[in-house]
Amino acid sequence: MTPPPTAHCAPATRRVLLRRAAALGLGATLLAPPLRSFAEAADDFIRGPAVPDQPLERLSPRVAMVYAKDGFPTPENRGMMANVVFVITSAGVVVLDSGASVQIGEMAIRRLRTLTDRPVVAVVNSHYHGDHFLGNDAFVQAFGAGLPIHAHPITREKIQGTAGSMWRSMIEQWTHGASAGTRVVPPNRELNHGSVLRFGDTTLKFHHFGRTHTEADLCVEVVEDRVVYVADLAMNGRIANMDDGSYVGTLKAFDLLERDVPGALWVPGHGKASRSLLAEQRDFFSGIYRNCEAAVKAGEDEAQARRRVLADPRVASQASRTQGWDSNIGKYISLAYLEAEKEAF
Repeated sequence: MTPPPTAHCAPATRRVLLRRAAALGLGATLLAPPLRSFAEAADDFIRGPAVPDQPLERLSPRVAMVYAKDGFPTPENRGMMANVVFVITSAGVVVLDSGASVQIGEMAIRRLRTLTDRPVVAVVNSHYHGDHFLGNDAFVQAFGAGLPIHAHPITREKIQGTAGSMWRSMIEQWTHGASAGTRVVPPNRELNHGSVLRFGDTTLKFHHFGRTHTEADLCVEVVEDRVVYVADLAMNGRIANMDDGSYVGTLKAFDLLERDVPGALWVPGHGKASRSLLAEQRDFFSGIYRNCEAAVKAGEDEAQARRRVLADPRVASQASRTQGWDSNIGKYISLAYLEAEKEAF
């Protein structure tokens, strides 16, 4: 969908004003008050369109999910690419990842209201990729600036730093302005491996395994329901982005999660929840990484490693059901090969 004209005209107007001020030797803070007020008002006025209501799935007595069928942001889906998960407790609702924009957060709140009128009492951001935290803006607007937003310390630091503004800009670019108007609202609470939070009748236990999808991923165990939100450690129908991650670390995390919470329902940040998700993803990741590892040990180059990987049935079987396969599989084989080379030294 084409964004409304204001999504493009207003920022352009402000840039023109600032360029003209610079040409006159004036900084932005030295603009005449009427011009400065106009530029600030233009920024406030920019806002992308509302996101249509998305499917809502009940996963367990306490857990529900706003399901994102697409794995990547586009102008058409307005950035709706990651699941938003609700844990409904007797003390209120805990949101696990808030979506990629203020508009997605607002849509999630609308969907939540079809389940319960209990307030949101906390948000958890699983890691610092923007499709999981930019919706924070909607929740603090709806439930107060003091709303607890929990994350790993590294996630908090990254979002407070350059990652916050970088992801906001990228999502806006990828959606052609549909996410415009979103503010970066960083986490204000920190959690680590083994942290436990209790909300009325519900216990949340947090797991962190070092570098997996990123170095700061939190998995959230809803203890009473035996449900674990694994966020982007495992994806269903999409390749997990490994630019910031580790195959070795992720495979170890799968083993530890299955040891610590056997028989759990695994809820991904992208795709459907499944009790077999970790086993399936272990096969897939092993097919990529172990073949690259074997190629490195045999002195083969990356092209030979790629042939090994693509010939492995554990990998080939995923091609037809995985979004973005053709544009991503080569990159993730390359990352696996580089990691295998590093591990070999």
